[in-house]
Amino acid sequence: MSEPHGSQPLLTDGTPLDEAAAAAVLVHGRGATARSILRMGGEFDAEGVAYLAPQAARNTWYPNPFTAPVESNEPGRSSGLDAVAAAVERATDAGIPTDRTLLLGFSQGGCLASEFVARTPTRYGGLAALSGGLIGERIDPEAYDGDLDGTPVFLGCSDVDPHIPAERVRETATVFERLGADVTTRLYEGMGHTVNADEREHVSSMLAALVAAE
Repeated sequence: MSEPHGSQPLLTDGTPLDEAAAAAVLVHGRGATARSILRMGGEFDAEGVAYLAPQAARNTWYPNPFTAPVESNEPGRSSGLDAVAAAVERATDAGIPTDRTLLLGFSQGGCLASEFVARTPTRYGGLAALSGGLIGERIDPEAYDGDLDGTPVFLGCSDVDPHIPAERVRETATVFERLGADVTTRLYEGMGHTVNADEREHVSSMLAALVAAE
């Protein structure tokens, strides 16, 4: 299978990896960039965190809606998962274990980050899926196996998001609960396809907890 995102850069910001107490892998949405989601990282005001952001080819991880059949989003979906895995590996190679690495994504990036964590379960520092959910036409909780060992998972989304059905957010929460995550789900009434102050505050607290636990 081809790797459309394989030659794309991995950008970094925040505390240098060799000095950081924790890491956050930030996955941008459709039409956005690694650089733009790194700017979001700066809003979390978390000292001691290294931010890593993979870049999608042509700024899009996969071509179709995340609720389309999985095959229709290949090879972008699998290549995107590999890009997220490479970012996590960069952190672990620098001495930051997965239990001090948080994954965050918005929109298409939130879907990709969710799918990565559900497909490669271990104890992560956290997952924050902002306006995102697991990928596929249908979600079968029994198709996911493993143990997230209490990984904090935050799912935040509008209850009327035009791209992310609220029911898919609930189904995603069910999968993560089944995998042993500590799940917080917040559906915000009437919010657009965006990130609000409550979500940013929650992510900030997740990152602060990782730094404090070092």
